[in-house]
Amino acid sequence: MNVQDELNLEFKRLVTRRHFFRDCGIGLGSMALASLMNETSFAQANPQSKNPLAAKAPHFAAKAKRVIYLFMAGAPSQLDLFDYKPQLVKYNGQPVPKEFTKGINYAFIKPDAGLYASEFKFAKHGQSGAELSEAFKHLPKVADDIAIIKSMITEAINHAPGQIFMNTGSVQFGRPSFGAWVTYGLGSETQDLPAYVVLTSGGGTSGGAGNWGCGFLPTLYQGVPFQRTGPPILSLSNPRGITRDMQRRTLDTLKELNEHHLEMTGDPETATRINAFEMAYRMQESAPELMDLSKESKETLAMYGVEPGKNSYANNCLLARRLIERGVRFVQVFHEAWDHHSEVAKGIRNQMRNTDQATTALIMDLKQRGLLEDTIIVWGGEFGRTPMVESDVDANRSKGRDHHNKAFTMFVAGGGFKRGVTIGKTDDLGFNVAEDPVQVHDLHATLLHQLGFDHTKLTYRYSGRDFRLTDVHGAVVDKLLA
Repeated sequence: MNVQDELNLEFKRLVTRRHFFRDCGIGLGSMALASLMNETSFAQANPQSKNPLAAKAPHFAAKAKRVIYLFMAGAPSQLDLFDYKPQLVKYNGQPVPKEFTKGINYAFIKPDAGLYASEFKFAKHGQSGAELSEAFKHLPKVADDIAIIKSMITEAINHAPGQIFMNTGSVQFGRPSFGAWVTYGLGSETQDLPAYVVLTSGGGTSGGAGNWGCGFLPTLYQGVPFQRTGPPILSLSNPRGITRDMQRRTLDTLKELNEHHLEMTGDPETATRINAFEMAYRMQESAPELMDLSKESKETLAMYGVEPGKNSYANNCLLARRLIERGVRFVQVFHEAWDHHSEVAKGIRNQMRNTDQATTALIMDLKQRGLLEDTIIVWGGEFGRTPMVESDVDANRSKGRDHHNKAFTMFVAGGGFKRGVTIGKTDDLGFNVAEDPVQVHDLHATLLHQLGFDHTKLTYRYSGRDFRLTDVHGAVVDKLLA
């Protein structure tokens, strides 16, 4: 074979390969694209929809349409707020029985540390007889509207994995947050604001942005943090010299290019990009009105304890109500200030001044406006605190409580949950759950149920398997359901 024949043969090979990859309808190019679509759950995300966050129907008729999650980061002490233990008073200062602590290692205290009774008195409130600490000055007003869970259990013992687990169902970073799953499943009822908004007060969360991330879901579904001061989101204002009309024409051109790219590739992130640009444009008008709390009545501001212009948990609770009124699906209010390794009673008094009034006002306000019945409110942290005292002269700590994952308390309200009930019990020392244990996956399964989802079927295919918020665990807690 001469040189020319070899060149002709190589040319035929190249043409054949190129034709096979480019033009053949059943060629490897199409197969690879189909595989890629399957791996990224292209059909599930439906990025070619004009509005990929359009409201969607759940699996069955839902009791709730939206969620406000009041996350008390740092882990409030259930023993000083909800779970009164007369036996701790009786045996205060004595070592905890060894059968309780066998094989357990704590971060900052020895297992044989003395028992520590709460410094707060407890009383029963409302027709339900809900037993609450005197640290609560306002929550007793809504004792008959909340459902208290005294038997929460979690797998995590430290703050970062504990917060990530409570918010994503996994102690490992990189899984979608609860809010992301909800917006993935239900979409949004507004086009002028994000479907999932994050508000923060106190310190920064140990779990960071992973608490509201989208994991392997398209970034369309992740939480959008609003700034504590100034404009809620940076770069919403146009640069000097750019008019609203100029911006609109620029965005129209960019949208046309992105939609062409989306049609060619089916990339869900392109749909996210289109949605983000359009959302930012609309938020230039909607966000300033949303954040202007001065438009609320003096009575409402006083009820929440709001100081307009100041970043606070109270302001965030009022903003949460305003957000869901405008169609936001999921609002998460993080208040990081509950890690009381020393002077737990003092710390709780401080945080009650910051949070108790506004939490109560939010429940009352939603109820008055007819929003509580289809809005879920969740209150709680990542785990609980020990019945033993934490004292360390070298660390300048005294009368504190260490991390405790074997028993803690949360409460829910609205959204079709029973009103004025308390479920679950702990043992006489508040060390272990003794009745109706509720794991984190059980809580997630129950919350999804109230939103109209079978938690085993709200899935997303990634890396060759179907993932879900509750992974392979979780059962609906029927005792909580109205």
